[in-house]
Amino acid sequence: MRLPRAIMGDPSLRRVLGALAPHRALVVGGAVRNALLGEPVEDIDIATDARPGQVVDLARAAGLKPVPTGIEHGTVTVVADGRGFEVTTFRRDVETDGRRAVVAFSDRIEDDAARRDFTMNALYAEPSGEVLDPVGGLPDLSARRVRFVGDPDRRITEDYLRILRFFRFHARYGRPGAADAEAVAACARHAQGLSRISRERIGAEMRKLLSADDPVEAVRLMETTGVLAQVLPGGRADGLAALCAVAPEGGAGPGRCPGPRDISTKKKDWELRLAALGAEDTAGALRLSRAEARVQEELRSGLPLGEAAYRLGAGRAGQLALLRASRGEALRSDWREQIDFAAKQVLPISAADLSHRLSGPALGRGLKAAEAAWIEGDFLMPAPALVDIAVLAGDAP
Repeated sequence: MRLPRAIMGDPSLRRVLGALAPHRALVVGGAVRNALLGEPVEDIDIATDARPGQVVDLARAAGLKPVPTGIEHGTVTVVADGRGFEVTTFRRDVETDGRRAVVAFSDRIEDDAARRDFTMNALYAEPSGEVLDPVGGLPDLSARRVRFVGDPDRRITEDYLRILRFFRFHARYGRPGAADAEAVAACARHAQGLSRISRERIGAEMRKLLSADDPVEAVRLMETTGVLAQVLPGGRADGLAALCAVAPEGGAGPGRCPGPRDISTKKKDWELRLAALGAEDTAGALRLSRAEARVQEELRSGLPLGEAAYRLGAGRAGQLALLRASRGEALRSDWREQIDFAAKQVLPISAADLSHRLSGPALGRGLKAAEAAWIEGDFLMPAPALVDIAVLAGDAP
């Protein structure tokens, strides 16, 4: 089996492989996996028996730029034609503690493959394109089966984050209903080990997992194994399943789990799906940024859809509509039009219209009352009526 010529014929890749030619240099991991699946190949990583110092010297000799991005772990990024290729020396684990590993360099591809997480990620390709499969990854890839390399318990205890990676890869590459039973059981046995992993790393994995086309099965497996409760206390897979059963129009319907693409917003799917899980403290559990935490607060808003669109924008109000429909709330048949209309509205009066009658706290009180009445009236109340309301509210004791 060979990788497509479109991958291996990449001129920049050929320059890097050519520079390393005195040594063995193989394309490895995700690039091989995705190429064989006919899916887009983004980053291309290279594994070699050359030591990091040799990689640096060979790259420079070939007119390429070596950047020691992780040289202590054996990785040098070689830049060719403005593109970076991570080149990592074959390694074997010497010691692990569940979070990080002490490694030693090796000359054997078998050592390098044995320390990788899943068999479908332990595929290599010669410069000719010939695929090498040291641990039986090709049958697993063909079956869309995410399987740990070797003993699942050992792989997990080397780095407990691999538990979440298993569920993420199953959501992305796995065949529905065919999760590897040994892997699932091992994840259940070691779920509490995730307490040793930083919440930043857990958050990064959860963002990716919830961005899969349909993450429901993976999240259900996380719930049954105790993993979901470990990383997102209070989270329920049923909430996500209900969201993914809601058609964009607000009714139930089959198909891809809906995300923001269905409601005309460029926000990522994971934010909406995370909110659907209903966890107790998503911001703390996943170390969300302030902006991300604010999104989750907005998605818990109890505002009417029209007011939400006015205050938060059409995209966020559309997400709220999907969430509410997934929780059984009946939406107006014209909810999209309602949101689009409300998001474009601007309060037709300002402080200048009231300054001849009101000032200080009274002015603020009057504007707030006028705005509330305007929103309640579906943004249709004319300016003179709003001025009257504002003055009455401002003059009130």
